[in-house]
Amino acid sequence: MDSYNEIWQAVLRYYEPPHSTQTAYNLWIKNIQFVSFDGSTVTLNFEKRINQDVFNAHYKSKFIETFKEVIGFEVEINTLCDEPEDDDDNGNNNSDVNDILYPNQNKQQRLDDFKSEQFTFENFIVGPTNRFVYAAARAVASDPCGTKTDGATIGNYNPLFIYGNSGLGKTHILSAIRNEIKRKFPELNVVYVKAEAFTNEFIQSLQYKTTDEFHNKYRDSNIDVFLVDDIQFIAGKDSTVEEFFHTFDKFVYSGKLVVLTSDRPPKDIQSITDRLRSRFEDGLIADIQQPEFETRCEIIKRKAMLINFEISDDVIQFIAENIKTNIRQIEGVLKRLYALCEISEHKPTISLARSAIKNVVDEEQPLPVTLQRILEEVSRTTGITIDEIYSSKQKASISHARQVVFYIIRTVTNMTLEDIGEEFGRHHSSVMYNIAQIEKKMKEDSKLSRQINDIINNIKNN
Repeated sequence: MDSYNEIWQAVLRYYEPPHSTQTAYNLWIKNIQFVSFDGSTVTLNFEKRINQDVFNAHYKSKFIETFKEVIGFEVEINTLCDEPEDDDDNGNNNSDVNDILYPNQNKQQRLDDFKSEQFTFENFIVGPTNRFVYAAARAVASDPCGTKTDGATIGNYNPLFIYGNSGLGKTHILSAIRNEIKRKFPELNVVYVKAEAFTNEFIQSLQYKTTDEFHNKYRDSNIDVFLVDDIQFIAGKDSTVEEFFHTFDKFVYSGKLVVLTSDRPPKDIQSITDRLRSRFEDGLIADIQQPEFETRCEIIKRKAMLINFEISDDVIQFIAENIKTNIRQIEGVLKRLYALCEISEHKPTISLARSAIKNVVDEEQPLPVTLQRILEEVSRTTGITIDEIYSSKQKASISHARQVVFYIIRTVTNMTLEDIGEEFGRHHSSVMYNIAQIEKKMKEDSKLSRQINDIINNIKNN
């Protein structure tokens, strides 16, 4: 064939009606965008996340076989998507100099800005388990500068510390505060940042000797409202904790509103200084608990309506009875159920809902993702690069980081000593020795033990 596009068109013909239904072809195949083919990997792009998910789950393996039929050898398929992932547990304007200094962080920040704009107080489902958080959030959003004199002033609520398990809507409520303040008080400078991004920016400022620019962006800038998501991520990173303490103090003692979210209350964030923990506890602490049955039903109805998905009350109740702890899982079940209904051209039933629930609930985080998360967290905490952890270097700081990695892998995954040894190019007896060494250190050093437990909590909850 004369071109890669001709190859792609030949592949598509395998899926045109009558080889598949017209509905399935129009929904899932017709609008796939062919991006590139480098001789071994085909890259495809999708406008919507739901289309990418359906393709990866139901068509990808078939397309690999079809490419082999057309060109005579097997290829890999990589998929991209224009639409950012939805995340109920999720900015600021960045100058050109910050784009140069922190390109990855600022790109992610702009993505977070885009994603968070959809979260408002109006589309937050209120129930008994989140009503207190909702009321507190609305209070600070309606009076971010503390100008009211009717009792509940900003001083009583500053900082506002919101905590709860992953997937319960903490990022939604934080984003709603941001969007409400920007709507009512456009003259105020509202900065929204994930603690992980704050940490990465600060570490890079140390590496590139640009701490003055970092301070200018946060501590010394004219910020009126400071919103920080997933503050637990700074735990165990001593230099970042110290930097955040001074940044936090600057805002609170200047009368500027600070709102924080976390997956745990301040007393359970172990590897932070007592003075920072005390600062967190000075304001109002509010928790979000898992929604009760009626609220879960309302959430399902609202999310189904957003994607124009007609679903009966009995199916809604079945999902609500089986998904109890995580709003994000509810959304995953709905998307999977929607895809199953479109593919099978059937209306949503309890039987299809049961299949969707099984697929979503049983899907654990892939091991390669978990390993990468462990390495990234340990690297950020210790300052040792991932390449150094994999290396054979025996410098004390590198060996220590490697021991922490081995210990955490054994704690949060089902990898054997042999598996870990193979991954890092070491004999299993060496892995066992290193784990024993870090366990001994943890018994002797309570600070190290708290630091490692914080890393494990971050990995498990995100």
